Amino acid sequence: MRYRLDVVASSIPDAVEHAGVWLFDRAVAGWDVTVLVAEMSNTRPLRILGAEVVELESALAAWGDGRRPDALAVAAKVCERDHRARRGLLEALNDGGVEVVVWGEGRPPPSGYRVDPVLHRLSVAARAFKAQALIAAATPGVSVGAIEIFRSGLWPYPLVGADLSPLGGPRPYCVPPR
Repeated sequence: MRYRLDVVASSIPDAVEHAGVWLFDRAVAGWDVTVLVAEMSNTRPLRILGAEVVELESALAAWGDGRRPDALAVAAKVCERDHRARRGLLEALNDGGVEVVVWGEGRPPPSGYRVDPVLHRLSVAARAFKAQALIAAATPGVSVGAIEIFRSGLWPYPLVGADLSPLGGPRPYCVPPR
């Protein structure tokens, strides 16, 4: 059985720029990585990173039909625009067995949910793959840094494949409301 990471992004370049190395590292570690996007024009950048690409609308319409990932990453922009994505994010935060990661600016989660900054350190190999994916995505002016920063719902026990570190200090844990 392979672990699953589902990523809901506003576009392919958005996923590559903000979460590309994390996707790559999970794929190299043996995870099934699926990126859900509205625009399917050029999927090559995500294939470079080892991810499968699925059309967002059909995936959101089928949300809850047995598609349960071990980890879920969502662009804050998508949650702002689509109530189904926001509902899926909140369900994942409530689930307790799903690692939840968000990138980008957006509305904070409802009170009672704790979403704290975390980071993913980039290996030299992963940076090289992300650089090639950015070129394929035609994203001028985007550089590859040493870390990717997210916000994550944190749990009172270690999650599968936890490779994200808290940003500045010990890892705070919380259990979301039931």
